[in-house]
Amino acid sequence: MPQQVLKPGEFRVSDLPTRRPTRFELHPDAEARTAIAERLNLSSLRKLRFEGEISPSGARGWTLTATLGATVVQPCVVTLDPVTTRIDETVQRVYLPADLLDEAESGAETEMPEDTSTEPLGHVISAHDAMIESLSLSLPQYPRADEADLGDAVFAEDGVTPLRDEDTKPFAGLAGLRDKLDKKS
Repeated sequence: MPQQVLKPGEFRVSDLPTRRPTRFELHPDAEARTAIAERLNLSSLRKLRFEGEISPSGARGWTLTATLGATVVQPCVVTLDPVTTRIDETVQRVYLPADLLDEAESGAETEMPEDTSTEPLGHVISAHDAMIESLSLSLPQYPRADEADLGDAVFAEDGVTPLRDEDTKPFAGLAGLRDKLDKKS
């Protein structure tokens, strides 16, 4: 069987040294950043770096620890103006053989585990895939330009005083009441 050709940022587990970490640095070029931006529905991806190491963990596992740095541009959810966001995150993934992971029964309801950094170990560890997944999870869900203002939406039937946000705050009138009581005493 021919050996699988690895892409940049992919490491064959059988080739990783078991006594020391393997360092990596990913700095995708402009063409690769454009492809990633399209994949993640970004307006642009100005900078992207993913640097770290893959080190042995226990008898059969591996840990990827890295820092993600990116400058992304997304459309504002209110005005569609470009919003630039700087992302700096620490990333950790633990790769364990499938027999060490808890398997859910087919069709059974399961809860999302608290530790979402553990993944099944395959023949290859892809720092590139970890970079894109981490970037995707770090993106602002609702980017807003500083000057974007939603304003007040007021809905009421004719002849009825509309209820505003301030009216729904239960303690809004307490400050005024306290001031009145202080004046009387």
